[in-house]
Amino acid sequence: MTPETGTNTAPPSLNAQQYCLLLDFDGTLVDIVERPEDVVIDERLSTLLERLRDIFDARLAIVSGRSIAQLEGFFGTTAEDLTLVGSHGAEIRLTGSVVTSPSRPDALDEAEVFFKQAFSGNSKMVIETKSFGVAIHYRLDPSMEGMAIRMAAKFANESGLELQHGKMMVELRTSGHDKGSAIKALLSAAPFAGYTPIFIGDDLTDEPGFAVCASAGGFGILVGPRRKTAALYTLDHVTAVRQWLEKI
Repeated sequence: MTPETGTNTAPPSLNAQQYCLLLDFDGTLVDIVERPEDVVIDERLSTLLERLRDIFDARLAIVSGRSIAQLEGFFGTTAEDLTLVGSHGAEIRLTGSVVTSPSRPDALDEAEVFFKQAFSGNSKMVIETKSFGVAIHYRLDPSMEGMAIRMAAKFANESGLELQHGKMMVELRTSGHDKGSAIKALLSAAPFAGYTPIFIGDDLTDEPGFAVCASAGGFGILVGPRRKTAALYTLDHVTAVRQWLEKI
């Protein structure tokens, strides 16, 4: 599908029998918070995911820029029965085992040290360390956006790491994968193979996933403000996502 401006069309009601369901995390299942470690999984969401896993007969995956370790920390025991894609597709865990997990390049450790030193005098700047990435969050100090992007871009050019833009953040991560490549891998494996994919996400990092779902006969659902997107449908916010999922 060629990206176009998202419409105001909400997704239709769903018969789970023919679909597999893929869900982004931040900005989709939970609201984006000022500091990434402050996310809390409420009981309603845990119950919803357990119900969806049963309805879709395990054809449910969380597809996130967070690492699998971070997702496991947030979800606790609920994560044990979920397929997890972490680190923008670098990690894939099907039913409890890590299928794909590249080596962490030394350049990410160097970037982490460099960024922490560069912003050490500004407590509003948050440096988030992931298994296969390091992110600079400037949500608490938007005036630092230009500096953060320039610094990350320079380091990416010198190190060969991938530059990833997001909502009020910029990230360096390992290259050669994205949410689209991860979803494509899921669709070739049980229990997802042979089912039509639906992916719900909110950020630019989700666009490769929307495109893969469209090419496989499924569709994407964009959460939040309308923009050019490969998603076919839209939902306004996290609450709307949960309400739509609860009707399945």
